[in-house]
Amino acid sequence: MSREILLLVDALAREKNVAREVVFGALENALASAMKKRFKEDADIRVTIDRTTGEHEGYRRWLVVPDDAGLQEPDQQEMYSDAQEIVPGIEVGEYIEEALEPEEFGRIGAQAAKQAILQRIRDAEREQVLNDFLERGENIISGTVKRMDKGDAIIETGKIEARLPRTETIPKENIRVGDRIRAWVLKVDHAARGQQVILSRTAPEFIRQLFENEVPEIEQGLLEIKAAARDPGVRAKIAVIAYDKRIDPIGTCVGMRGSRVTAVRNELGGEQVDIVLWAEDPAEFVIGALAPAHVESIVVDEDKHAMDVVVDAENLPKAIGARGQNVRLASELTGWQINIMTPEESQNRQEEERTELRQAFISKLDVDEEVADILIDEGFTGLEEVAYVPLQELLEIEAFDEDTINELRTRARNALLTEAIAQEERVQTVAQDLLEVEGITPELIAKLAENEVLTLDDLAELATDELSEISGMSEEEASQMIMRARAHWFDDEA
Repeated sequence: MSREILLLVDALAREKNVAREVVFGALENALASAMKKRFKEDADIRVTIDRTTGEHEGYRRWLVVPDDAGLQEPDQQEMYSDAQEIVPGIEVGEYIEEALEPEEFGRIGAQAAKQAILQRIRDAEREQVLNDFLERGENIISGTVKRMDKGDAIIETGKIEARLPRTETIPKENIRVGDRIRAWVLKVDHAARGQQVILSRTAPEFIRQLFENEVPEIEQGLLEIKAAARDPGVRAKIAVIAYDKRIDPIGTCVGMRGSRVTAVRNELGGEQVDIVLWAEDPAEFVIGALAPAHVESIVVDEDKHAMDVVVDAENLPKAIGARGQNVRLASELTGWQINIMTPEESQNRQEEERTELRQAFISKLDVDEEVADILIDEGFTGLEEVAYVPLQELLEIEAFDEDTINELRTRARNALLTEAIAQEERVQTVAQDLLEVEGITPELIAKLAENEVLTLDDLAELATDELSEISGMSEEEASQMIMRARAHWFDDEA
């Protein structure tokens, strides 16, 4: 029996080109499954085979769990207090083991054992092939469409079969069996029973990698693609920067007579590619990303991570693009929310903001309209600036004397203190369940309280755009927080 096991292990290891340890592990599992059939309950069986002699031993075991945790699986667990009586000194997380009679190899059924072992070996071979693929570090793979499976294309590349989901194909792309195709390695799913390598032809990373393949200067470190955004099959934008002043980054990516960008476009089904210069200054970057539209002016709101971009009537269609495509891609490329507006709209917004600020100064500082306008014209945008900017800056305002300035500073600080006390009182009225929502911060609580959002249900009843406006978070983040706040509704229904 023992010699038979060793001979079987050696034979299968050579035949399937896998490590002997893999075969031993498969055989131990097969023997454990056979021993488990002796019990009506769901027993936990462990089998070990001596790698030298081939002798095997089997044990039934129970995991020691804390007393307060209870027995979730009574057939496989033992309470700590009871385990101490059986094996003094045993700790939680260790096992109590009971030796079993060895299993006769013939009783398992030679065919069943062989099938279990072969399946384990096939899994090991598959894992080895996948690991070999991952070690090569390929981001783009080329292969042949072997078959179609529910709209997904199964791509054969070497020993690997990869899956290109229909959702990751370029719209209107007609993929047929036998076609040669290139795609980006989107992810590797080790738990999948079928194809573990998942591909994409729509990911922004795909176009970045295509340009890296076409432009040697990128591999040489002279040029870098800093960002990419795509509307697959229609239009894309990439932002590039050169680390060598002698290199024109846009011209280098375009290539001689457009050869490089044309090669990328052909791979992407004719997708139009805009190549823009990356800039460290966000406003400059956004202006470049909105090309070919010409920007008149731009206002940056750091708190909301947004920019108001003003363009004239002639450039408005270019800035927005068909179905908002140009501004949407520019937003994705830069990471900033971009609001396109005409000079008239910008002027109206500025007037509205000026009116609101004037009213705030008049009411909070108890001053007339003339004083409020002077503060606005001097660039003050809130009470905090009036209260805490260096005194010298205020003294430079010709319309105010020192006494007036000191009085304004005192009134501003008093108004801020009054607001802080009122806000603290509002925050204290916020329900405890609202404070426990994941993602809630003290700053957000203050903003919610200021807008009379004081309970979990108040938050749950908000619309996404309302929470986004109150908090300054993106609509996606706002939507997720609202869904978390609504979770208790569904729990109550259940």
